[in-house]
Amino acid sequence: MDNNTEKIWKEFSTKLKQFILKRVSDKDDAEDILQEVFMKIHSNIGTLRDKSKIQSWIYTITRNTIIDYYRSQKPMLELSETLLETLPVKEDPIKSDVIKEVSQCIKTLVNYLPDKYRKALILTEYQGLIQKKMGEKLGLSPSGAKSRVQRARAKLKEMLLQGCHRQLEQIGIPVDYQTECHCCCPNVSNNVK
Repeated sequence: MDNNTEKIWKEFSTKLKQFILKRVSDKDDAEDILQEVFMKIHSNIGTLRDKSKIQSWIYTITRNTIIDYYRSQKPMLELSETLLETLPVKEDPIKSDVIKEVSQCIKTLVNYLPDKYRKALILTEYQGLIQKKMGEKLGLSPSGAKSRVQRARAKLKEMLLQGCHRQLEQIGIPVDYQTECHCCCPNVSNNVK
């Protein structure tokens, strides 16, 4: 840590930790966020043009780091049982069956994605890695990882919407689905009646 970063740490670390703890309830997560903030400060101190605005610059970094933390905490839905449990289908067993069938179809479609997209979805959606960690594992930059997952999801959606005879309610919950077709889910039609 250079001299400037040490001075900033001494002056701001306690205040920043309190600031973070007001927004993040877990103390360990707050400590991690504080460390990440100071890593960003240390890495980017040379980009600060107006030294008189250092406090607002530091708090902007802190707010953005807290936002990144909450973005990474979004629940990751697996394409299987977790999806079934979170959708409001308990009252209607027919809808439940439809969602099970669509879930199986999605699992099959993931296997038909090009390798780089399949790996991105498996790591993020099935294994629950955040996009940054997935990118590191696949040798991608953070923006490249985000782009890869977005493209994979778009391709999966396109494959699902191009095939499969289905009807969706306005909010996107499947209400009808015919698995007799072989256009998009060849393996599902053999398993589901």
